[in-house]
Amino acid sequence: MTRKARRVGIVLFQLGGPDTLEAIEPFLYNLFCDPDIIDFPFARIGRKALAKLISTTRARKVQHHYATIGGGSPIRRHTERQARALETELCGQGLDARCFVAMRYWHPFTEEAIQQLRAAECDEIVLLPLYPQYSSTTTGSSLNEWRRRFTDDLPVHCVREFYRNTIYLDAMVERVNEALGRFPQLNRPEILFSAHSVPMSVIEKGDPYQQQIEETVQLLMERGGWRNPHQLCYQSKVGASRWLQPSLRDALDKLAAENMREVCVVPVAFVSDHVETLGEIDHEAREQAQRLGFTQFEMSAGLNDSPRFIQALGQIVQQALSAPVHEAIPIHTTGRQLAAPQYAAAAGLD
Repeated sequence: MTRKARRVGIVLFQLGGPDTLEAIEPFLYNLFCDPDIIDFPFARIGRKALAKLISTTRARKVQHHYATIGGGSPIRRHTERQARALETELCGQGLDARCFVAMRYWHPFTEEAIQQLRAAECDEIVLLPLYPQYSSTTTGSSLNEWRRRFTDDLPVHCVREFYRNTIYLDAMVERVNEALGRFPQLNRPEILFSAHSVPMSVIEKGDPYQQQIEETVQLLMERGGWRNPHQLCYQSKVGASRWLQPSLRDALDKLAAENMREVCVVPVAFVSDHVETLGEIDHEAREQAQRLGFTQFEMSAGLNDSPRFIQALGQIVQQALSAPVHEAIPIHTTGRQLAAPQYAAAAGLD
């Protein structure tokens, strides 16, 4: 029987994460084999050897990070739930949709998602990186891998960023309000927005990430209508080079010195709970806050598969389908660097 309606395949891109402690070392190896993560003169010759060295030497420290959150990353589980919920949302709107998950450094890899997409006999594709703000080190890396793997002659639409989407912002406001609601009613804790950092060399090459993060914070404060003091900080710095500042650790130190004793941390660049939120913020930063004398520390939960966020993704997909088709997805480059932002805590390099 011939299908009359077009079938749309939606590919959800994410970092991925080791689902067991045994998967950490190969996960790290894949991460540091990425030319968007490790790039230096003669990298084609030395990248694999360096990736093997880093993954072997860092695996034990990384095990501690994952042990504190249950022994593995929950990001695959959250992303697959997002995919299933988005598929239901779009089918309810009359679209014959199939959603697939493409992780950058662990299963299901981009190649696995492509095989599933082909088996589903889709007529049109939407690429949906689950990074609200664009960076060549996150969205760019995922699209680079897609371009290397996918050569089929199908119409492809690509979402570059979605931090301005009003339903997405509403979903974020919901999560922040839930966290603020755990403070005494008349208190106004500091809202500390935290985003993964990037090297200044990336920003100086024209990457829009910093500007988009700052705009996201402004939009959220306006939409939330909060009168709390607030600031933006960054996490997961790697190495001695210059990265976006201030760090989450330094921001907490400064607040403590100013006699602030209540803080609500809002992960502003993530859409799923994973090692950077559950480990770096809700475990390590919480412990730091307790040592500094904070009386209450809260973190807003990840969007995960919240109904409003899924509604936002549905609108984003529909808008992408109405936009011009990309004849080719360009290869994005980041310039020389030793580690990209979102991967520092996962790699245990901070």
